[in-house]
Amino acid sequence: MTTMVDACASFTFARLNRILGFKCSPKQPHFFNCSYSCERKPIRSDSSIERTLAEIERSRVIACLRAQSREEAMKAAQAALSGGISVLEITMTTPGVFEVLHGLVQQHPEAILGVGTVLNVMDAKIAIKAGAKFLMSPATVKGIIDYVHRSEILYIPGAMTPTEVLNAYEDGARIVKVYPVSALGGVKYFSALKKSFSHIPLVASQGMTLDSMRMYIDQGAASVVLSDAIFDKEAMDRRAYDEIRRLACLAAGHGK
Repeated sequence: MTTMVDACASFTFARLNRILGFKCSPKQPHFFNCSYSCERKPIRSDSSIERTLAEIERSRVIACLRAQSREEAMKAAQAALSGGISVLEITMTTPGVFEVLHGLVQQHPEAILGVGTVLNVMDAKIAIKAGAKFLMSPATVKGIIDYVHRSEILYIPGAMTPTEVLNAYEDGARIVKVYPVSALGGVKYFSALKKSFSHIPLVASQGMTLDSMRMYIDQGAASVVLSDAIFDKEAMDRRAYDEIRRLACLAAGHGK
């Protein structure tokens, strides 16, 4: 039976389809032509959710994009993907996030694209309809865990304490984001948490730099979330997309 949330989600996505202004092409825009040689390797898996989880753990990097406009989001995302990033999260605070996601999915079907800061089931449903392969939250939203259960969409809930990590995992999460890890004590806190939950894949999130990301990986992080380390605020303000591409290339290399 169709629920009110289902109906609203379908209506919203129908509106998005009508207002999408992206003419997608598999070719990269001309302003990304450069000498870097960072390329994504093909990912192979029978299951979509297993493929998503495997690539997150293989690449060790989830690029987190927050942009001020639709155009900025598209160009910054293109730069990061062309720099070798294979897993990209666009936050709900980005204007036109679902249209941006839909356009990127058409251009980069091989990439693992998702939506971050998802706080309710309505937004989760619209994100999935727009093509998201994973969803991420700063906290654990039980309704989203229940909604994606037995689906091919990976949900990465956020957790801060040992109790929250364990509860999220026992509720059905395949992987849990430790957030805000830098504010909680950084690498030392993450390391202590990981020792207690060696069986739970953990993502380190908040305050990561290119220099610190390797320390989290060495302490058992399945992946790290990089935001400003790739989408540098000054570079975003200047629309210096070649610089974003360069930082993405460095991040992709650090994750290997």
